[in-house]
Amino acid sequence: MGFVKRPDEIARIQHALSHPRFVNGEMLSVEFLTDPSLIEEILPPPLEPIDEPRVRAMVGRWQSNCVGDFYGGSIYVGARHEGIEGEYVLAMYMDNDIPTIYGRDLFGEPKKLATSQLHRHGNTFSASLDRGGVRLIELHGVMSTDNGPFEAEGYNFNFKARPSADGVGLQEDAILTRAHFQVNATTSLEGSGSVVLRGTVHDPLHELHVLQVLRATFVECDLIGACEAVATTPADVFLPFHYGRHDDWSALDTESAAVAPVA
Repeated sequence: MGFVKRPDEIARIQHALSHPRFVNGEMLSVEFLTDPSLIEEILPPPLEPIDEPRVRAMVGRWQSNCVGDFYGGSIYVGARHEGIEGEYVLAMYMDNDIPTIYGRDLFGEPKKLATSQLHRHGNTFSASLDRGGVRLIELHGVMSTDNGPFEAEGYNFNFKARPSADGVGLQEDAILTRAHFQVNATTSLEGSGSVVLRGTVHDPLHELHVLQVLRATFVECDLIGACEAVATTPADVFLPFHYGRHDDWSALDTESAAVAPVA
């Protein structure tokens, strides 16, 4: 029965959940420095800032063994936890509901639906991401260095949290997750670039001031993932960050706007 899975179906599903592969990826990234005080403000405890206030804006596309083909983009903030340096996922956008649900439920990624595009003309690259009629992310890069294939590993930090059933506070403490990615790159290009971040009440990316662009990169790679829970943050401490990672529900009131004023 489709609504109640058999043991063999459960085993197959759990393998897809625990051994995700995001392959044939193409990613354009622009790294930049922002205000150190802003980094301290937006990193939820127990995450800590790294030595420099580094942010990475990325737009890309992938195939997978678990969510099909998808496009998306993210804003990553350099962060550290218990001596392990990685990137905190401040904002993340996907082009359909399947990778959105997968990443939100499993890793705690703050995914929302958006449209994105990535283009290449020789060594010139451009990418953008749009949501709600606003171009939130706009990236450009001119690649001057071919770094060749490489293998590496990296870490992403996210928080799994859910609102209380009565709408007040969180149901329980937030769970800090650490996703480990094995990166197998066949192409790695580097050069100069630019980034424009725009914002709305739901997606305040414009608050990330671009003080200095460090570099632009383009990679073609496979990402082999695994995730684990590594800490918890008290519900009342994480609550302001939780609401900041979601749309502002109070700004989506169409009932009041539809009520005609009383004469």
